[in-house]
Amino acid sequence: MDDLNARVRAVCDLNVAEVREYGGRHEYDGRPPDLSPGAVRAALARLAAAREEAGPLADPHDEAHLTAFEELQRVTYGDLELHRRSPMFLLAELDLAGYDKDYAPQAERDAARAAHLAAWPRVIDGALESLDLLSAPVAEALLGGVRGLAAGIPRDADPAARDAALAAHGRLVAHMERAARTGDPDAALGSAALTALMSAAEGMPADLGRLAEEADTERDRLRALLTESCARVDPARPALEVARELVRDHPDSGGVIEAARVWTERAIAFTRERDLVPYHDGVCLVGLAPESRRWAMAMISTNAPGEPDAPSWYYITPPDDSWPPAEVEEWLEVFSATTLPGITVHEVAPGHFSHGQAMRRAPSDVRRILASGAFTEGWAHYAEELCVEEGFYSGDPRFAIGVWLEALVRVTRLACAIGVHTAGMTVGGAAARFEADTHLSGSAALSEARRATFDPTYGRYTWGKLEILRLRERARKEWGAGFTLRRFHTALMELGSPPLGILGTAVERG
Repeated sequence: MDDLNARVRAVCDLNVAEVREYGGRHEYDGRPPDLSPGAVRAALARLAAAREEAGPLADPHDEAHLTAFEELQRVTYGDLELHRRSPMFLLAELDLAGYDKDYAPQAERDAARAAHLAAWPRVIDGALESLDLLSAPVAEALLGGVRGLAAGIPRDADPAARDAALAAHGRLVAHMERAARTGDPDAALGSAALTALMSAAEGMPADLGRLAEEADTERDRLRALLTESCARVDPARPALEVARELVRDHPDSGGVIEAARVWTERAIAFTRERDLVPYHDGVCLVGLAPESRRWAMAMISTNAPGEPDAPSWYYITPPDDSWPPAEVEEWLEVFSATTLPGITVHEVAPGHFSHGQAMRRAPSDVRRILASGAFTEGWAHYAEELCVEEGFYSGDPRFAIGVWLEALVRVTRLACAIGVHTAGMTVGGAAARFEADTHLSGSAALSEARRATFDPTYGRYTWGKLEILRLRERARKEWGAGFTLRRFHTALMELGSPPLGILGTAVERG
């Protein structure tokens, strides 16, 4: 536990679930943190003391990167006390699915999972002390996810530990149900709080007015691109009508994993052929998601920087055959021949899997462990449009259509996050915007709208993509004839997953 700089360790101690799974810091296995008010205050005090005692890092870029993460912890847990408003932190810390990844011998992982489960009562009861500002919209949006935590408890768990964990889980569910009935009906953070949160996260001033304008501009650009691509299929009908028909062409429940496997092979081969990223090694397997993570249709679990060389997993969740037919159909549309290719590019190559391979080679602990959400998702989102630019399956308009459809969902998230938290937009109003500006409708649009209440920075996909595109244009100008995509992407990957405010180092040092 003493191999890290004290300042980095103090940040990790406030982000245990994140750094354990995505940084590969398995010294935290079986040790979920205490989220009670007193424990959080103590962790913040250690963060401040470590900064005072350890002093600055030698590399100015790494110092700026670490400083941004320290400020994010202070704002999140200190100024805004978001652990009092949302169970998202607790959900991450209770998750047991990370032990399914093959990073250590099975017996070692089973022992860690058992210790983690045994800690559930302590962790849940501590968090319940904190969750006194839980609003009704956030409780309602996350109640299903909280109830689903029980699915992650192993069937062969120690009976006493299982019973204690389930009893604590019942206390958490009851608290969520009460908040859904009687909590504050307004989930909005307010303009000042959202600005502080987004600015701290990315080490740069977040201008919400400008971002809202950029969201509208980007929506209009994407609409035009969607119209152009859909015209190749049927120029006589509105683009969204064409798109909504295309996504109905999908495999059945038994064929979605094989379809994802085929597109994974194609995406990796194309990325290698065009030499779009610095590293083309590693293995990405495709398979059924662990039971406790089947709330996600598709997701990646990468071979983390702190782990021995092992496969990454692209997890796919087919719909449950017991669901109503309409829900099965809605779920399967995600795996359509129009949308699955772009999703796979995002999750695999040149998206998250490729980025993960570069993260393993990043030259410092700060860059390997502390990952900006806006850069991580912004890079994978940028990768989708990059593949359109580079001609991936250019003979079939469905690939580009799928990319534009996903991009419209992401940019609508940015608009709705700002609207819900600063402009009085209701969940119903956000759902209406998703229905108007994307191919989503009904429960799918409502689900996206509800996410704005508990994930106020979920506009990070578009924000990150736009900042990367801006930096690429700067690199073209400053590097002139020396610019290549390979050089630009390598310079970015050298930084790990940096806060958006310090992306410029890629151009200055690249």
